[in-house]
Amino acid sequence: MAPTVPQLRTLLAVVESGSFTAAALSLGVSQSSVSRTLRALEEDIGGTLLDRERANAPTALAGEVLPHARAAVAALDALEGSVRARSGVPEGRVRLGAVPTVCQGLLPGLLSVWAARLPKVEVSLFEGDDDEIPEWLENGTVDAAILVDPHPDPAGSLLVGEDEYCAIVRRDHPLAGEEAIPLRELHEDGLLVSTGGCENEVRRIHAKAGLPFEMRQRVRELATLMTMVQEGVGVAIMPRLGEVMLPKTLQMV
Repeated sequence: MAPTVPQLRTLLAVVESGSFTAAALSLGVSQSSVSRTLRALEEDIGGTLLDRERANAPTALAGEVLPHARAAVAALDALEGSVRARSGVPEGRVRLGAVPTVCQGLLPGLLSVWAARLPKVEVSLFEGDDDEIPEWLENGTVDAAILVDPHPDPAGSLLVGEDEYCAIVRRDHPLAGEEAIPLRELHEDGLLVSTGGCENEVRRIHAKAGLPFEMRQRVRELATLMTMVQEGVGVAIMPRLGEVMLPKTLQMV
């Protein structure tokens, strides 16, 4: 039997969200319904799509199925969108990818405007790092993305804003009261880097300044990065957009 659209949507929801629970919430169904739907899809296809012993990681078979699933669902969504557009009121769902600093520092204000102007268009946020988001855009996991200084610029991209990179230090740090900090001085404390939207740009900043890129620690999550700065492990560099994420014990310079 050929896979159904609900089955394909369920598979994509689990892969994109990373869990049955999150997929169920996004689809508005029970977790048991998600499990049943996926089992039925695996029976129809004749193979296992998710490795239950590895946090539901996609199997090799899923790697073959997912591109076709995304294409089929996208085509149906486009058809439904075209039909709804005839009414003159945009409807549907947009999957938007962005790094954590953009998700927390920029999007809350933009989404409130979006909701007022396009009340029937649902926006689903996909938070990832500099490497993940371009891949999501290319393979169709997201429909659009806000990228931080991508190299090269994706086709059809538009500049939506500019930001500056700042040092993150403890409020009791000797440099906390400075208006600006020479990049070289940060290395004396040990540079901490997050892959969640900062590392690639921090590397370019060093190259532009003619300085070697040396770090004390790399982490993925910005929350972990900030905790390490609080504990005196080192200092960090991140966009000013991320200032809303800082605890009171830290300061941007």
